[in-house]
Amino acid sequence: MQVLVIGAGVSGLAVARAAAQAGHDVVVAEAEDAIGTGISSRNSEVIHAGMYYPGGSLRARHCVTGRRLLYDFCATHGVPHRKCGKLIVATNDVELGKIEAIAAQGDVNDVEGLEMLGGHAARALEPALNCVGALLSPQTGIVDSHAYMLALRGDLEDAGGAIAFNTPVERARRSGGQWEVTFGGVEGGAFMFDAIVNCAGLGAQRMARAIEDYPAGRVPRLVLAKGNYFSCAGKPAFSRLIYPTPVDGGLGVHLTLDLAGRMRFGPDVEWIDSEHYEVDASRAESFYARIRSYWPGLPDGALAADYSGIRPKLTGPGEAAADFLIDAPPQHGVPGLVMMFGIESPGLTSSLSLADQVACYLRS
Repeated sequence: MQVLVIGAGVSGLAVARAAAQAGHDVVVAEAEDAIGTGISSRNSEVIHAGMYYPGGSLRARHCVTGRRLLYDFCATHGVPHRKCGKLIVATNDVELGKIEAIAAQGDVNDVEGLEMLGGHAARALEPALNCVGALLSPQTGIVDSHAYMLALRGDLEDAGGAIAFNTPVERARRSGGQWEVTFGGVEGGAFMFDAIVNCAGLGAQRMARAIEDYPAGRVPRLVLAKGNYFSCAGKPAFSRLIYPTPVDGGLGVHLTLDLAGRMRFGPDVEWIDSEHYEVDASRAESFYARIRSYWPGLPDGALAADYSGIRPKLTGPGEAAADFLIDAPPQHGVPGLVMMFGIESPGLTSSLSLADQVACYLRS
């Protein structure tokens, strides 16, 4: 089967790899000149354990399964990563009830090793911490996301797949039982494929509207939630990731570590109307206030504006978070077409598991 995957981010590369290893002839069309230039290069690089998401949801299932697959993949492919663990902290009794609920959800989702700790036990692990209790997640980790994408690309190409850079997809339509796809770029033109998988991230809705046979009423709205990150100078104060209780639209301004041990904080949630990535340095004021609730020792002037990313959400402020949306022939009835919408956090962690599901649709 001739398969076109649109988008060379984490999801697109994982899907293309799975399809190529299943024996399909795979081409990835990427509008930019490199892999992972969008959402995939602008995140926390956290390997999530899977305790936040409603039981039975795609996010719960694919995060837990994908996390296990990802650790194995990193180990066998030499991808830098570390299972450092994290603490979700409560600074008052109300927050304590919230993390107890997260722990219960983690049990439902089959997340291994979760442990509720009292304040003294949490501070024994992380002396700089201020909290009345915490949930320890030993399965949480960090990964070099670019090295991961390079390894996915290597597997894809080893299986005979290819990536066409600077090749935007302009439109597609059914023709003679196949898909006629028109590409832009220097070497553009029209080519035939048996199947299309839309992994375009922030551009997934726009791409869906360019596929003539896909019902327009099935295209979900796109809500942009920008997440800003601030770096933190000085020696790391923690050895694990530190998360507050979740907030509307995200998991709260948390402390993450990169593989060199440097600290950074974010993301916050900034609802925006158009795509832009500038980080407003004045947002640091709210970061200081939130961080000091669990790390009172954060020095003045330690935070510096770093980078931002945008979550491709399907729901907006005050609305319940939407699940991943995978729209395939069993749902929409159009042959050889799989749409992936709203693949935000924990999309990186879930990528290998999501790819396996898409590959199953390509076999049907």
